[in-house]
Amino acid sequence: MGCGCEGGSSPSSGGGGKNGDGRVFQIEGLDCAEEVSLLKQAVGPLVGGEDYLAFDLLRGRMRILPGARPVSDREIQQAVARTGLKAVPWRAGMTERAGRRWQGLFTLLSGVALLAGMGLHLWHAGGPQALLSLFAGHVEGVPLDERIAFGLAIAFGIPWVAVRAGYALLRLRPDMNLLMTMAVAGALVLGEWFEAATVTFLFALALTLERWSVERARRAVTALLETAPETARVRAADGRIQVIPVEEVQVGMRVVVPPGEKIPVDGRVVAGHSSVNQAPITGESLPVPKAPGDEVFAGTLNGEGLLEVAVEKPAGDTTLARIIRLVAEAQERKAGVEQWVERFARRYTPAVFLAALLVWTVPPLALGMPWTPWFYRALVLLVIACPCALVISTPVSLVAALARAAREGVLVKGGVFLERSAGVALMAFDKTGTLTLGEPQVVQVIPLAIDDAELLALAAALESGSTHPLAQAICRYAEARRISPLPVERLQVLPGRGISGSIDGRAYWLGSLRLARERVTRWPQELTLPPQAEAGTVVALGREDRLLGLVVLSDRPRPEAVQVVDALHRLGIRCAMLTGDHRCVAEHIARDLGIEEVHAELLPEDKVRVVEQLAREYRSVAMVGDGINDAPALARADVGIAMGAIGSDAAIEAADIALMSDDLRHLPWLVRHARRTLWIVRENITFALGVKAVFALLAMLGQATLWMAVAADMGASLLVVANGLRLLRR
Repeated sequence: MGCGCEGGSSPSSGGGGKNGDGRVFQIEGLDCAEEVSLLKQAVGPLVGGEDYLAFDLLRGRMRILPGARPVSDREIQQAVARTGLKAVPWRAGMTERAGRRWQGLFTLLSGVALLAGMGLHLWHAGGPQALLSLFAGHVEGVPLDERIAFGLAIAFGIPWVAVRAGYALLRLRPDMNLLMTMAVAGALVLGEWFEAATVTFLFALALTLERWSVERARRAVTALLETAPETARVRAADGRIQVIPVEEVQVGMRVVVPPGEKIPVDGRVVAGHSSVNQAPITGESLPVPKAPGDEVFAGTLNGEGLLEVAVEKPAGDTTLARIIRLVAEAQERKAGVEQWVERFARRYTPAVFLAALLVWTVPPLALGMPWTPWFYRALVLLVIACPCALVISTPVSLVAALARAAREGVLVKGGVFLERSAGVALMAFDKTGTLTLGEPQVVQVIPLAIDDAELLALAAALESGSTHPLAQAICRYAEARRISPLPVERLQVLPGRGISGSIDGRAYWLGSLRLARERVTRWPQELTLPPQAEAGTVVALGREDRLLGLVVLSDRPRPEAVQVVDALHRLGIRCAMLTGDHRCVAEHIARDLGIEEVHAELLPEDKVRVVEQLAREYRSVAMVGDGINDAPALARADVGIAMGAIGSDAAIEAADIALMSDDLRHLPWLVRHARRTLWIVRENITFALGVKAVFALLAMLGQATLWMAVAADMGASLLVVANGLRLLRR
């Protein structure tokens, strides 16, 4: 059941010998992990091994991975055809509806022939009660016309099964198709024409319904992710608007987006004001205001205003395109529970064959019982043991969960990371830019010898030409208070301490408390630093040897940080802070947020060491950081989560999970979603195995018939798929 994807490669459509360069094939009939196993056996030797194949079960595609042995498309198509499936080089927009129509038609004809046979039996037997004898089994002396009708039901229902069963027999690798074919053949040997026809029709119906349900999952995933428009309105050099396919839009072009339409490409607003619904990318619930200079993303919905956007990325490299590609590739990183199901299924089917053989032979040989009843019970056991419900439930559930997460703005790069998120015991956070806003802000102004307005005017004058974050924060604060900086002359930088300059002919200086203590001859006795100074920076303003006032700046926690830490605690997850900042600053912020463990004054390599230490103490550790500077620690953690990865290729690539916005509230949502996903997967596995155990017991007791076994297996398959698709909902 190797689930993979077509990635972002362009599939080749030619036929000559080629290297494995990411070619993708649409496989008609690829709906279950049993078919994936067949394809691995058939195509694997051609391309140099199964490791060079990846499968997207939800989209019905097979990909030849880079590095594979050179092989032509025709050779691959011939190998796939020998399994009873059909391969076509994939193109955008391709579907497999023709194959579904034929399968549906033959299933319908099989059902009609079965009903005709039942009608003939009713006519021959001369009473409604005779119909019950069919379902009771072991009907003697079936008339010729009934055998013809039941034979047609078998003939119409068996084609999709018999070819694959023959291939499995030649390879000596039994699968569900061989199980069903042997059950039908055994029923015919016993003269149970109705049983054989019913098994064939119900199994054909199960395959058709399974195909329909998987297709429904495909449509649901596509609807969630592929939201970008197919065309774009491009402004030509002469000012005219041309509508062209989005694939033809080039970087540097200008795209016009009317109100109510989706933005076709990533870019930056150059004209117009509007609000944009970015939920498909970031999961934000409210529209985001956009003005000239703001970034916009493909697949997001323009609100009330006309926008003109300068294109910054081609259609194939937009943030949305990367999300779709990475969600598809995530299927290659299978969760532990998915790998367990794979291993179980590989051993399960041969074991069932052995069990059926023992059921048929041991009672007659050891106990002298009649052969025919035990042969029939062995056939029922073969049918109920079909593993399809078990193996299809896990990939459907996990892909639905990955798609739902992407819709919420949480890009999970594999089922394995979703599974690990469910078991996180400790979540470690970087401080600056993750728990805090990452920008110093003025939190208090303390005037001493002048009023606060004059203090800000003088400070902004001295800092107006600086690019230092503290200087910019002071200027922003003054501007917000509508205080204009005064003209300054003879500006001089005091390295490592501050800055000085002349304003209205008087010399002023601005800098650290160290500079203030050097310059001030009489320190104010009544001055005590405010509590905020513990978690921030204090800037002093003075004139000659006199202290005029203080400005306290701090990197404030995100507004939602306290709520998020509390939510994680309620989920049973301990929180820790890993930062390179001073210990007093880190401990103050951690105390305000309710974080119980602080590791401060760390270099990037120190963060890796601390994560390793935490991993030894806790069963699973997640590390949350704001990008590349935290990459070593993100890579070492059991789950690495990058904050605010929107527009950042490097952050998306470095982490196991990327939050496409800066909203920390996605973290507890992720844990809850992961736990719900594992719960549903385990529900499906338990239900599928439980149904089989019950009917296996009934078969041993002689209380189950072939048609009952097939109906139970079909129902179980549909129910586990429907249960998995619940993860697509909020």
